[in-house]
Amino acid sequence: MNVFDKSLSPSAQDPSGNPSWEGSSCLGEAPLERQGFTNRHLSLPIPCRVPPRAMCSGNLQTGLLVAGYFVYLLVGAAVFQALERTAEKQQKMAAAQMKEAFLQNFPHLTVAEMEQFMKNLTEAIQNGVYPVGNESQTENSNWDFSNSFFFAGTVVSTIGYGTLRPKTAGGQIFCVFFALFGIPLNIVFLHRVGKMLSLLCKKLGKFLYEKGMRKKKIKFLTLLFFLVTGILVFLCLPSLFFQITEGWSYSEGIYFAFITLSTIGFGDYVVGKQPGRIYFSYYRTLVAIWILFGLAWIALLFNLLTTVLEDTEKIIVKDLHQIVKPKLLP
Repeated sequence: MNVFDKSLSPSAQDPSGNPSWEGSSCLGEAPLERQGFTNRHLSLPIPCRVPPRAMCSGNLQTGLLVAGYFVYLLVGAAVFQALERTAEKQQKMAAAQMKEAFLQNFPHLTVAEMEQFMKNLTEAIQNGVYPVGNESQTENSNWDFSNSFFFAGTVVSTIGYGTLRPKTAGGQIFCVFFALFGIPLNIVFLHRVGKMLSLLCKKLGKFLYEKGMRKKKIKFLTLLFFLVTGILVFLCLPSLFFQITEGWSYSEGIYFAFITLSTIGFGDYVVGKQPGRIYFSYYRTLVAIWILFGLAWIALLFNLLTTVLEDTEKIIVKDLHQIVKPKLLP
């Protein structure tokens, strides 16, 4: 079913003879299933009239949901920080001592000792500890609040870069329960944000309808507005920001943005991890917020693309039937 197939014409007229939206149906909401999470219903509807009381109630629910969602992430970030930061500091001190011992004994190391050093170094890097430079850098933590919030966001969104993960038993157990309740909460949050994003398209559709525009034109312009605005806000501008902040090329920024928002999350590019670069406070927190809202947009985009592909398939099958049927007749 095409999300734009419902009637655009008003079902009733007011006493003055002008078209009324009352009683008209909104566009159907096609379900979306995408990797990473299953979103219940996201669509780009043409507007229908909503009673003011229901609108106020909906705004209150949205506010409570958004507040509760971010409180959940903030609490999770605080717990991860408390559980993991001390263990990480110990790992960094051990890596610094290992490096110092290696430099002191370098001329006398045996093959076995060199192999053990390489093994320990590889393990330290896998745990996010980079013993580079003259300082142990124990003051720079991967589990400060900004990084912890970023990690909490990647957990509930199911991106899972793999470059930052809990190492303590407490952190791992907490992560299980945090994800168990956080992923469903994230689905509900994305559903509501998707409705907020589609509100812009609803207003645009209503405006164009009142100008006397046809259904097909409204469909095309609404889709164009949604696609162009989303690509600009969630892909193009963030990629420019990543180019400046991370030192990546613009194409690398586009690649990272899409791989992240599609929840593929290879982990080959991760923000805030470039050695030698200085990042401003709460940089990764802002990136986490971009991810959360960008997920809702790309979920809508995938929904629309799925609908287009399904409709195209139906048209092709219908055309094939029309071609084959006359040949089968005697």
